[in-house]
Amino acid sequence: MVTLENKQLKIAVKKIGAELCKITSVRNNTEFMWDANPTVWGSFAPNLFPIIGALKNDTYIFENQEYKLPKHGIVRNNNAVILHQQTSDSLSFKLSYSEDSLKNYPFKFEFYITYKLVGNRIDVIHTIKNLDDKPLYFSVGGHPAFKCPVFENEQYEDYFLEFEHAETSKTHLINMANGLISAETKPVFNHSNKLPLTHDLFNEDALIFKDLKSKKVALKSKVYGEVLSVSYNDFPYLGIWAKPTGDYVCIEPWLGIADNEATNQDLKTKEGILTLAANETFMAGYGIEVNENLLI
Repeated sequence: MVTLENKQLKIAVKKIGAELCKITSVRNNTEFMWDANPTVWGSFAPNLFPIIGALKNDTYIFENQEYKLPKHGIVRNNNAVILHQQTSDSLSFKLSYSEDSLKNYPFKFEFYITYKLVGNRIDVIHTIKNLDDKPLYFSVGGHPAFKCPVFENEQYEDYFLEFEHAETSKTHLINMANGLISAETKPVFNHSNKLPLTHDLFNEDALIFKDLKSKKVALKSKVYGEVLSVSYNDFPYLGIWAKPTGDYVCIEPWLGIADNEATNQDLKTKEGILTLAANETFMAGYGIEVNENLLI
């Protein structure tokens, strides 16, 4: 792990996959990240690139040729990720294309993820460079898992998510047999901005939202008030997820989405796919802000 700290927060990042794995109060040692218990879900905060979620049969088609990619892409659990740069307030990691990556993802790219500490906030910045002479097709997103409950005298049901605006929205249901987005939806918000957290909320997998007005969501405790918030101005999709037995919640800003069941598997027309012109650079970031009162 590589660590970074200021007067308020200390973070740690796994070199494999450049995965954020600790957000800790410097003063009182409170931990805000899930511990990646392998008997429940053995990840902290996977970085998702160049796809989000699952492909139909783990396969996509690009220019009439089939390619395979695992769920969430090629950065997660990848030991080819290197520490690119470390400063007094940031850590930047890099994954470059290789002969191996070109077999499954036929684009020449550089993927960077930077964690920047600004007071009680962590900025998570994704940078994608297209080194190719053709357009690059990709999605990118985050998957951070936050500890819930944070304190010993609380229960999971003491927690809720509070969105920036009142929402009227539905989740797009996942076919749990194949991980694809089905045609079915289920109402979640009816002019409300609060989502109570219960373990059975995730019995049908993640909640997936395509049309939220909010660009900020807070994780709140009935006992301690706001614990932290995630701001995601650059991301049109949002996933909320946990294993039903897990004491955590993932707040997942996405630029892209899993395949739907009716997909033709063509990467160029995949829902949510982004296009980056040759020799151009793309950036998108989200922020994690911890309540200062809990850091004292």
